[in-house]
Amino acid sequence: MLPSNLDANLGKLTRLSQAKTRSISAENFTGKKGKGGMAIEGRGKYAARDLKQGWKVSPCIDIQAGETVILAEIEGPGAIQSMWYGGTGARDHHRTTILRIYWEDQDQPSVECPLGDFFASGWGYAQIDSIPVAVNPNTSFNCFWPMPFRHKCRITIQNLRQEQINCFYQINYTLSEVPDDLAYFHAQFRRTNPLAYGEAYTIVNDIRGQGQYVGTAMAWGTNNNGWFSEGEIKFFIDGDDQFPTICGTGVEDYFGGSYGWVVDDQYRQYSTPYSGVPQIIRPDGIYRSQQRFAMYRWHIQDPIRFQDDLQLTIQALGWRNNGRYLSRQDDIASVGYWYQSLPTSSFPDLPDKDYLEII
Repeated sequence: MLPSNLDANLGKLTRLSQAKTRSISAENFTGKKGKGGMAIEGRGKYAARDLKQGWKVSPCIDIQAGETVILAEIEGPGAIQSMWYGGTGARDHHRTTILRIYWEDQDQPSVECPLGDFFASGWGYAQIDSIPVAVNPNTSFNCFWPMPFRHKCRITIQNLRQEQINCFYQINYTLSEVPDDLAYFHAQFRRTNPLAYGEAYTIVNDIRGQGQYVGTAMAWGTNNNGWFSEGEIKFFIDGDDQFPTICGTGVEDYFGGSYGWVVDDQYRQYSTPYSGVPQIIRPDGIYRSQQRFAMYRWHIQDPIRFQDDLQLTIQALGWRNNGRYLSRQDDIASVGYWYQSLPTSSFPDLPDKDYLEII
């Protein structure tokens, strides 16, 4: 049985624990006990000029062009329990603000992802009402994935743009024992635009170790007309070669819908605890801007277990004339989420700013 502080839920909130709760923000950069709200410099300095120290002075940080800042450096053992992000880096430049998380002494990040895509919001703001991720008005990104670590955690934010951004953030964590069988959280971003004809899109293909896959978020842009979502998702587990162990029946089926999400001849958006399509950008009728879909599927009740390795692909299939499949060449971005033992395998190089950017 896990300590109550690492397995928190409504049914266990009555259990006492020896864990220590801490929080890092622009009002307490280190998270140390009794060190919050001490700032005398910051964005709120002028507004608080008639008040004593302890009033709101430093609600956010500024990140200069091209700069990477360390948001948190935490000595364990413990676990990240929730994170919140806001500001221009989240609202206006979510694809070019890069979140990275490093576990223990690894040089390789275990999380490397544009901020918006990490929160299943690759196309910009859309409200999401799920269990591990909530996106609330106005582009308020909330994460509740538990992230245990044993010795060290480092969280950074990078600004890829040529202008300054700001970042509001709150990283809540616990200091406590971590059982030997707890794995480390990972999230990997990819984008392919356009997908090559006749190829499946790869969500992850370089996971090595023991663990469980826990979620997929996608930002899918259609590059030609017609239905896009006939393709199958495939999980290649522990040495599967040509054929996978798990094979889905269609993109909309995997994301918890069916029959194209169409109700009354219109796509229907939805957001539920474990799956959703919270955003659909439709053609405007003038320049025929093509459709964009934000989708998520969390494997919380049905994690995909692997002992040695995992690969995950999804097909982009539409329809030709005469009832034949069309191998589509769409703009597809994804984030795969999983837990595994260390070390973390190297991720593909993150695309540069111009390749990442969406207009």
